[in-house]
Amino acid sequence: MTNVTTLPTSAAIPVSAGSQKAGAKEWIAVLAGMIGAFMAILNIQITNASLLDIEGGIGTGVDNGAWISTSYLIGEIIVIPLTAYFSSVFSFRRYILVNTILFPLFSMACAFTHDLNSMIAMRGLQGFAGGILIPMAFTMVLTKLPKPQQPIGLAIFALSVTFAPAIGPTIGGYLTENYGWQTIFFINTIPSAIMAVALAATLDKQPMRLDLLREGDWAGIFTMAIGLAALQTVLEEGNKDDWFSSPFILKLSVVAFVFLAAFIWIELTVEKPLVKLRLLKQRNFGIGVAVNVLVGVALFGTVYILPQYLGQVQRYNAQEIGNVLAWTGLPQLLLIPLVPIMMKRFDARYIGFLGISIFAISCFMNVMLSPDNGGDQFWIPNIVRAIGQALVLTPITAITTGSIAQADAAAASGLTNMLRNLGGAVGTATLGTVLTKREQFHSNIIGQSITASRDEVRQRLDQLTGYFQAHGVSDHAKATGQAVVTLGRIVKRQALIMGFSDTFAVIGVVLAIAAVALLLTKRTSGGGAGAH
Repeated sequence: MTNVTTLPTSAAIPVSAGSQKAGAKEWIAVLAGMIGAFMAILNIQITNASLLDIEGGIGTGVDNGAWISTSYLIGEIIVIPLTAYFSSVFSFRRYILVNTILFPLFSMACAFTHDLNSMIAMRGLQGFAGGILIPMAFTMVLTKLPKPQQPIGLAIFALSVTFAPAIGPTIGGYLTENYGWQTIFFINTIPSAIMAVALAATLDKQPMRLDLLREGDWAGIFTMAIGLAALQTVLEEGNKDDWFSSPFILKLSVVAFVFLAAFIWIELTVEKPLVKLRLLKQRNFGIGVAVNVLVGVALFGTVYILPQYLGQVQRYNAQEIGNVLAWTGLPQLLLIPLVPIMMKRFDARYIGFLGISIFAISCFMNVMLSPDNGGDQFWIPNIVRAIGQALVLTPITAITTGSIAQADAAAASGLTNMLRNLGGAVGTATLGTVLTKREQFHSNIIGQSITASRDEVRQRLDQLTGYFQAHGVSDHAKATGQAVVTLGRIVKRQALIMGFSDTFAVIGVVLAIAAVALLLTKRTSGGGAGAH
């Protein structure tokens, strides 16, 4: 059985221990890899602001449209931990170049789909090709750059992870409103071409090791793929089908539990596992991954919840939603490059703690929402959130990977990125459920106080009845009926707004837990993998 956690020599020949600076060739390869990571993460969220348009274009219902994002995420989550093994088999250079070409091809294929099934298939394949670009970019930072320069590489990677989700709906919304939803699937073409040329010129050629296919951890691959696909489906469909009251969700949950339990058992008992779960025993890596998962909940959750609020409550279109979210992304372009400089002067744990705390504060700023809260009212919270996010990923990644041996860099990369994305998927599903349940709770509470015996309610109904009679409804009974319906809509909207407020509070609490957990790590002097 092959050691799938050992990085292939073609991936990135580690710089010598005495070297303090990477050359132009190494930096071109790293930056080209970052283009791939950015585009892969961008495509998770790029459809969020445009779902209604895409649903209309392919003729599917609103309830099924979320699969357009979910199928991509399933493909990504499954392939990320497989990347180290397959790059060993096919060679790092060949594997990344092939997927760099397949990624835009599958993306363009999405634009030509005409029904939900073909869209799900193409988005899944796009995610499967794009998913490998994330850990490979991360791995190149840890192997091609010397430790003194790794914080710079990690900062660029952090920019991809945090800026891409924030700017995704902005780009998607603009293209959808001005050029049609199909255009968002052509955005990957030129960056992918640039990336392919740069990587082809800078990565060393190595022969394939097809003999390793016979020695692979196929039991681990099979159980992981089935378990993660089932889990992601449960998370996506659960809230819509009222979770375990649905036989389908119940059966699929059992499948997810059985296969993921088997996967964990296999990975902990085989000599050379697909996913090196034993790395989680290392204090900084284990805590760092846990913090990454919680931050993933917040990163994906905020980009999911805010567009939902702006669309459902304020009736914003795709471009207007994108414009609001842009202020979460743009300031990070200025701030993230400064983080490596800060890390030279201050403990990375305290920088990360500060960033997560600021991120949490930005969420707590949204817990008092009202019908008057539109795009302008989110400007300051989004700026605060951008400042916090800029300070989060680079120090957390440095702490997580600081004690990881060079040979485990690929395994650590796959595990970290898979669990962060899985945290985002779990978080999005959980937050969707929180929103639904809290809306129902507030609707019941408000509804109990809306009775005809209260003077305020009778006065409001009289006002609304008079309004409808003054605007063409001559029959008093019909006008009263419309007044009752309108009052019901007002109650529902207010309950929905309060539900969104509670959901932002939950995200803030998750981040507060992550901030405290980060302080439990040990101080690390390194910027990334390579410490022993």
